[in-house]
Amino acid sequence: MDKSWMDAKKGSKEYLQGLDSFVEFAARTACQGKISCPCRNCRHRYMFEVEVVRDHLYSFGMVKDYRTWLFNGESESTLTTTESGSSRVHETLDQYGNFHGMLHDLHPMHDMAPDSMDEGPSVQQGPEGPALQQPVEAPNDDAKKFYDRIQDVEKPLYEGCTKFSIFSAIVVLYHLKTLCGWTNKSFTLLLQVLQDMFPSDAKLPKDCYEAKKIITDLGLGCEKIHACPNDCMLYWKDKSNLDACPHCEVSRWKPPESPVADKTQASSSKSKKKAAKVLHWFPLKPRLQRLFLSSELATNMKWHATCRTNDGVMRHPADSEAWKEFDDKHVEFASDPRNVRLGLAADGFNPYGNMSTTHSTWPVVLVPYNLPPWMCMKRSSLILSLVIPGPTSPGIAIDVYLQPLVKELRELWDVGVESFDASSNTRFQLRAALMWTINDFPAYADISGWSTKGLLACPCCMDDTESRYLKHGRKIVSK
Repeated sequence: MDKSWMDAKKGSKEYLQGLDSFVEFAARTACQGKISCPCRNCRHRYMFEVEVVRDHLYSFGMVKDYRTWLFNGESESTLTTTESGSSRVHETLDQYGNFHGMLHDLHPMHDMAPDSMDEGPSVQQGPEGPALQQPVEAPNDDAKKFYDRIQDVEKPLYEGCTKFSIFSAIVVLYHLKTLCGWTNKSFTLLLQVLQDMFPSDAKLPKDCYEAKKIITDLGLGCEKIHACPNDCMLYWKDKSNLDACPHCEVSRWKPPESPVADKTQASSSKSKKKAAKVLHWFPLKPRLQRLFLSSELATNMKWHATCRTNDGVMRHPADSEAWKEFDDKHVEFASDPRNVRLGLAADGFNPYGNMSTTHSTWPVVLVPYNLPPWMCMKRSSLILSLVIPGPTSPGIAIDVYLQPLVKELRELWDVGVESFDASSNTRFQLRAALMWTINDFPAYADISGWSTKGLLACPCCMDDTESRYLKHGRKIVSK
């Protein structure tokens, strides 16, 4: 079937004729008069009547690269024999999310071939010929778990399988579970069926719990912390068992949708209730440790001390006076170039993309400034630490949500965490310091606690700010 019309301009004669042929083709496999909608908004998540789907495709266009109409009645047998099976699977998955980008986020150092992943001793060329050199120290437990999982990337799912490795199969299945809202029980049943379908040597997890454990070993966990709907407190640590906020007395849980649900909810356990507000916290320590599990990346983390050109030109934060003054005041911290210097950025955005809807979700992102300037600001180098829920901005109550991050930063400054350096095959105590915050002026006021409005609006001059009120303009300006 000719699909060249998909590349034509919307509204053109070629596009409309092709659209009619697609709708006619998809209608043959309609279920109760409805078909899957492949428009850019629905992305196969919803089914509508044929005419509604046609209107959607006319208005929004079709999902990019949806060349094989698997969800609209086209059989895989219609594909050409030259098309690889792996690309077909990934093409289908990419309609629901950035699969390749997700794999890179899970193990960005996989392509770097870290030396520490070699289980045997390394071979070095000496003056008298090749010589074996044993690693100085073995990886710690967390690093060993991580390396074991990363090695699964190269192992096929079963003997002769060229499409999926053990790791990619687990990630793909768990990715679909998340996108499609499968329950843990349904996911376990799917794994059991797949084990019967695949050869006996297929290395799939037995149940959902085992799949979660494998992914958790990568150090990419996320902790959900319930919060007061009025931003008064977090239900965290010694307050984790409370049912209502002691400050405003508002319930921790969402109100029931009906009186019947109220009775059911009252008799159920807390695990069955839904929290009114949830903070997503991505622990920082394992993410910093992961930066040193690749020999190449670990070397780049020491760039600011070993490879930076010191010629008086400011190309990197390490060239600034603030960096140098910090080194002079904290000599012990500065003595190890592996200790991480961080910047913090936070601001609100509308995750739904509909600007007519007032919603503000605040991500908190950390930047590792140890890396060279061409790496530290790349998306893959940024570390997501917190996602503060909306629908409104936390305002000056943002410090309530920053508590988990502040606790980690204090521990990383005072004590540190044992880590493994793959570039030298040694263990060391990794410490970190927050050097700067990056915000616009309103967000600066929320994070710093200093009001950027009124007569003392300047956060640098503070009490010495020289301001004046414009009588006719009704504004305050600083000199």
